[in-house]
Amino acid sequence: MSMHFDLVDMQLMVNIGTSRSLTRGAEKSHLSLPAASTRVKNLEAHFGAQLLYRTSQGVTMTPAGESLLRHARTVIGQIEHLRGDMQAFALGVRGRVRVLANTSAMTEFMPAVLGRYLSAHPDVHIELRERLSYLVAKEVSEGAADIGIVAGQPPAADVVYLPYRSDRLVLITPPKHSLADQGEIAFADTLSFDYVGLSETSAIHPFLRQAADALGRPLKFRVEVGNFEALCRMVEARVGVGVIPASVAERFARTMAFERVALTDAWAERELHICVRDYAALPAFAQALVDLLVKDGQGA
Repeated sequence: MSMHFDLVDMQLMVNIGTSRSLTRGAEKSHLSLPAASTRVKNLEAHFGAQLLYRTSQGVTMTPAGESLLRHARTVIGQIEHLRGDMQAFALGVRGRVRVLANTSAMTEFMPAVLGRYLSAHPDVHIELRERLSYLVAKEVSEGAADIGIVAGQPPAADVVYLPYRSDRLVLITPPKHSLADQGEIAFADTLSFDYVGLSETSAIHPFLRQAADALGRPLKFRVEVGNFEALCRMVEARVGVGVIPASVAERFARTMAFERVALTDAWAERELHICVRDYAALPAFAQALVDLLVKDGQGA
């Protein structure tokens, strides 16, 4: 089968899939609506399958369309990484490693590891971004990231998980709070209190919302802040209670006044894993980072 589609077609499918609208997809692709419609019809003719369900409310992807959308995102992502890598080479950087991590790994463990790694590899550029664990695994699976740090082992095709660290979540409360003298507590029993939370861009925010939703209870965020230090200071100031990794709580408890209470929920005890698609296929400098992460976890 000869190829009768191009990158414009792939970007168009991504834009249509994201906006669920042929019109908005065409606008984002800087195409007229007739031109975009023709490109979709040509793709359908080429693959011999309908790609879109067209309704008065917009468009949705058929199963074939969803499959093409996944591949199109991978292709576009690889092109973007190619462009970035070539720019890096032009600046003298010899290698690039794309790393995704959940909130606690991002703030607690990665800075020290990357500090050691980059001092030994001055010609390597690290692209580090925060994501929810299931998205980390998904992007590693799709080749959009080289290395991921996740809680648990989210289901993802063609991903290998390596043990990293334990990461227990704990409740923190102001001193002399009614929950402060509890040795341990269920998350459900904390939901009648005001919470201090991280912003929605952090991985831990939707994680806690999902835990509350599973209980059929609202999570009352009194205030949302941008980092763990600000969260701890708000709890110390009696704005509310919060849930953070035990390692974070231990660090800030040295200089701030708040209490720590263990959570009895099974999800509070999280095992962090390093995930890669194919260790042997990684460049040697990326393998070196995986090796350093594994060694770091063993020394925890």
